[in-house]
Order: sequence, then C-alpha cells, then structure tokens
Amino acid sequence: MAKFNRKISRVRRHTRIRKTLQGTEARPRLSVFRSLTNVYAQIIDDTKGVTLVAASSLDEEVKKAAEGKKKTDVSKLVGALVAKRAKEKGVTMVAFDRGGFKYHGRVKALAEAVREQGLKF
Repeated sequence: MAKFNRKISRVRRHTRIRKTLQGTEARPRLSVFRSLTNVYAQIIDDTKGVTLVAASSLDEEVKKAAEGKKKTDVSKLVGALVAKRAKEKGVTMVAFDRGGFKYHGRVKALAEAVREQGLKF
C-alpha cells in the first residue's frame, strides 16, 4: 500500500464532489482552492467551460488590505471581492465547490463572506 498523501486524498474527495456538482448558466459553480499561503476563488459556468469571475489573495486590492492580517481574514477579503465581481456580472446564485477541503477555517470564512455580500448558495 502506498504512503498516505494529503494532496491525492484531497483530489479524490474533490472528484467525488464534482460527480454531482456542476455549474450552469443560471447557477454557476464557486470553486475554492487554498494553498499554504494563498486562497483562490473562481465562479465557473461548466456548460460553456468558462470562468466568469475570479479573485485571489494575490490580487492588488486584496494584497494592500491584507497586510499584517491572518489567513482567515484574507480569505474573507477574497470572498467579498469575488462576490462583488459576481454581482457586477449579474450572478446572484452559485453552487459552492469546496474543492475537497473541509468546510472549516479559510474555506468557511470565504463562504461566509460571499454570503454576506448577497450571493446565495
């Protein structure tokens, strides 16, 4: 048996989630990825295979506001930014794809920030 690998385990969980979760034009998918240092969020229409909106902790807007803050606080900023950009594009409802990560910590903070900005899951 192979050695335990976190990345492989996460990808397997994400694959299981993606079997049932699909973004449509009416309800695109909000996909979250978190690395050790950054967090990324995209709103994707899977029927067309197009990313409608994206935001990350590497965006200039977030970087300036994030100086000296904790990772969860930065995730909240990213969530608020992606929700703001989505509203500008006319997206009001999304399907949340946690990307195989636990709904906890930075992923939860991002999701709650998106909800506070008015996007519905």
